[in-house]
Amino acid sequence: MSRPSTEIEGRRWLRIGARFRAPLLLRELPREVAFGVVERLLPLTERIDLGIEFHRVAHERAIEIVHSARAVAEAELARGAGASTAALESIGASSAELAGRIARREQELWKVGIRFVPVDPTRAGAEQLRAGLERRLGELGFRPRVPAHEVREALGPYDLSGVEPRPTGYWHTLPTDGLAAFYPLGDEGVLERGGILLGLTLGEAAPVVVDRWSHSSYSWGIFGTTGAGKSFAAALMALRSRWQTEGLRTVILDPLGEFGGFAEALGGTVVRLGADARVRLNPLDPVTTGGDRKEKAGRVGAILRALWPSLLDEETTALDAAVSRLYERGPEVPTMGDLVDLVQADPKAPARLAGLLEIFRSGSLAAVDGPTTIDPRAEVLTVDFRGIPENHLPFHLAYVLDWTYGLLRDAPGPKLAVVDEAHLLARHPATAEFLDRVVRHVRHFQGGFLLLSQSPDDFLRHESGRAILRNLRATLLLRLAPVSANVGEFYGLTSGEVDWLPRARLPVEAGYSEGLLRLGEAHLPIALVCTTPELEFLTAALGARGPVPTAAATRPDGL
Repeated sequence: MSRPSTEIEGRRWLRIGARFRAPLLLRELPREVAFGVVERLLPLTERIDLGIEFHRVAHERAIEIVHSARAVAEAELARGAGASTAALESIGASSAELAGRIARREQELWKVGIRFVPVDPTRAGAEQLRAGLERRLGELGFRPRVPAHEVREALGPYDLSGVEPRPTGYWHTLPTDGLAAFYPLGDEGVLERGGILLGLTLGEAAPVVVDRWSHSSYSWGIFGTTGAGKSFAAALMALRSRWQTEGLRTVILDPLGEFGGFAEALGGTVVRLGADARVRLNPLDPVTTGGDRKEKAGRVGAILRALWPSLLDEETTALDAAVSRLYERGPEVPTMGDLVDLVQADPKAPARLAGLLEIFRSGSLAAVDGPTTIDPRAEVLTVDFRGIPENHLPFHLAYVLDWTYGLLRDAPGPKLAVVDEAHLLARHPATAEFLDRVVRHVRHFQGGFLLLSQSPDDFLRHESGRAILRNLRATLLLRLAPVSANVGEFYGLTSGEVDWLPRARLPVEAGYSEGLLRLGEAHLPIALVCTTPELEFLTAALGARGPVPTAAATRPDGL
């Protein structure tokens, strides 16, 4: 077979026409390879061809090979293998098990050829792709090998006999399960009965349908930079959840005022807080704890520390003591004015603390001093925090979260709470701990949270924040810039995923959002898509905030 005249071979690459090919082989495989490993090794944004050929090993020969491997391991053990004893014992045991499965025709043995071939118009580009792939393979326990002076043999055509000359590291002997792990066209879709469509996998455009209510935690999270489509994705999930779950109550904590139109379009209520608000939530009302005044006292301490995170130890102690006395002595429903009076009447209270609390009587937070006047009966209720000073937002979010928790506990049926800008609560240990308790306990009341924030890093600063992330059953990572080492380690991201997330396409670039869905231990690169009616409804309800079009039945462009 003649080769094209434009083919030029280098020491570690081959140029065919206008493109360079830089092959990579596998000198050694790890003891275990997860199914779908190729999906995590080969980002869709890179041109890396995968070649796999496999030839069945005759039944008698397969048994002979496995018994030989067992005999070698036992001989090494008999001579004393020192630090490798455990590995040899594992080889011996697994070989014996595999021999039995082959004898029962449950498994077969295969001669498998594997090659990865990065392709690029430039030599430097192809070799850079290969270096990145080599790094990702090493992280997963593979020992990759670059064929030097053997590029033609590595890239040669396949021979149906399986006896063509190949470089070291090309051929491997694998059982049926091992071969299946490398199958590159596996269906990574998720179809949970009764769930909602979260998106389509980028590899196969397979649907990902998840049922929030069938898992041990009903809470999810969405993280992404500004413009990544968090608000649109949250509204889309809430909308589909309402269609799928009859009688679903929805509460949205909306610091930026993005979801008011969404609530009104669904016939819900928008509550606006702040100095000019016409309604009020009393942060001290014990109704949020079902009348448990001791529990309420503990929450109030955390809520006030969100407003003043720099309180001195003696001020924190005095404040907690005053709050406890307030709930012990009454009145039945205390207000912030009652707390101010109690502290100012105490001659032992730090003078600065009394001065700080005056903000609730004559300062910018006087609007929260008084009884609650909000009607919580709407099926969709959005609390709008626009106009509130940034340094007051954590305080408002904390006491409204407390009120929301009480609402989720007392209201019958399924409930969903959306918390935007959740990092404002996660940054402070006291409010992060409170949010952690809420997320963990709300499942007992048939409720779940959807937390929105720009980066998981804000949650990783404290153990309570890490606990919150661990208790999110589904986490959607949209574009993150950059992906910190802490985030990569916490989610078990490969270097390929770390490299890809800052380049995941935005709605303004592709017409839809790309992201990595972490569902349990599964990592699924997906495109967030919606139908035309959903797009029209949400675009009108959210304004111009979220262009995430393309129909759910259509494979996104460029995939």
